[in-house]
Amino acid sequence: MRDFQLEGLSHDPVHGYIAFTSRGDAADGEATEREIIDHPWVQRLRQIHQLQTAWWVFPSAEHTRFQHVLGVMHLASRATAALYESLAEVCPGAPSRPYVESLLRLAGLLHDVGHGPFGHFFDEHFLAGHGLTHETLGAAIIRDRLGDLLRRVRRNPQGRLADNERLDPEQIAFLIARPKADDAGQAPRWLCHLRSLFCGLYTIDNMDFVLRDAYMSGFSGRAFDLERLLHYSFFSERGLTIHARGLPALVRFIGVRAELFRSIYFHRTVRAIDLELADLFADSKPYLFSGNPLQQLDEYLRFTEWSLLVDAPRWAESGEPERRELGLRWRRFAGRHVRWRMACERTLFFSPTSAEAGSIFSQAEFVERALRSQLPAAMRDLPLRVDLARHVHRPGTRGPTSGQNFLFDPARNEIRELTASELFRQIPLSYRICRVYSQTREYDALLSAALDALVDPAAADDRTNM
Repeated sequence: MRDFQLEGLSHDPVHGYIAFTSRGDAADGEATEREIIDHPWVQRLRQIHQLQTAWWVFPSAEHTRFQHVLGVMHLASRATAALYESLAEVCPGAPSRPYVESLLRLAGLLHDVGHGPFGHFFDEHFLAGHGLTHETLGAAIIRDRLGDLLRRVRRNPQGRLADNERLDPEQIAFLIARPKADDAGQAPRWLCHLRSLFCGLYTIDNMDFVLRDAYMSGFSGRAFDLERLLHYSFFSERGLTIHARGLPALVRFIGVRAELFRSIYFHRTVRAIDLELADLFADSKPYLFSGNPLQQLDEYLRFTEWSLLVDAPRWAESGEPERRELGLRWRRFAGRHVRWRMACERTLFFSPTSAEAGSIFSQAEFVERALRSQLPAAMRDLPLRVDLARHVHRPGTRGPTSGQNFLFDPARNEIRELTASELFRQIPLSYRICRVYSQTREYDALLSAALDALVDPAAADDRTNM
């Protein structure tokens, strides 16, 4: 009989009940999943919003990284149930199913453990200055702060590791890291296959956040067909592969994810808030966090959105003029007072044959200079900002999804690159939303005409000559 005393349940609005181990063999020094869930490094994620700054625009989307990582842990078990048999078949040296499942569950639970305030925004505007990402920080936390606990995990709700198996924190750190060219020779083949569940086109990470963000924002209650996507997925010799019958479900997933970027993550007001936050971060760096977080993990543990949004506005009480002014700006920001408002926008779609990299719209600085050159001389110093929001729909560019996903064509009985599918080729490679922000509505028509002249010079000339 199943011993229900060994596990706990957490109810989730997206996945239903999420099981986790809550009691182990104390005499054996066994650690449970609950101990890791309750660890300060994981509980810290309750203080970092999942939606970066979009929760200021979508009032119900108050969910945090904590709910998300629990969901990813749950999907790790769903993926193991669907994929382990094929993994063992193509990788005979793979560990037992309980080992693989526990490894994936804990990687799912810990994949965001390195995030700082405002998530990916913090990567770009702070961690990059130290040559870090939240993944490299997360790997260090997994090795140095959680390693001993992880090695003592002996089971998950579906099974127990073999007596000779011990979880390796290095393997968990490997799974959450972005692939590198020399990884194939540095890790077992089965582990490289599993990493496509974190770094590929459809992963247990992005499948959870698409479902969760769509539900919590009110965008959709059932965004895509998770069951069908998993049912038609398997591991082949080449890696994570989807049967042609599952391709429409994958295309639906890609479409919904792209629409979430357009409607939620790239919402015009969300991006205006990000512009304001970028200015604040640039001026506040000396006061936000002293030094390299990798060298001060104990301090980083206490550095969250909660701490930042409480501490930074208090700088307004400082006797130091520069810090006092920054504190006043943080107070206005926390009150959702944003200077920038959208004047106009245009969306550019790029196919595999389009030269996106060579386009003027590859960098905001290029667009701003060109845009100002279109304005009357007296207005070229007008306060304005250009924002380029970019989303990649599918493989075809260099990046973490490249070479991770494959298609099985039953008509030819062959596995090939996913991009070779006729249905898949109908999806644009990427798009960029080019927006111009100003601080007044007075010049919207002028800025819109100037942007049109950059996007489609011939059409702009035709309108001028009418």
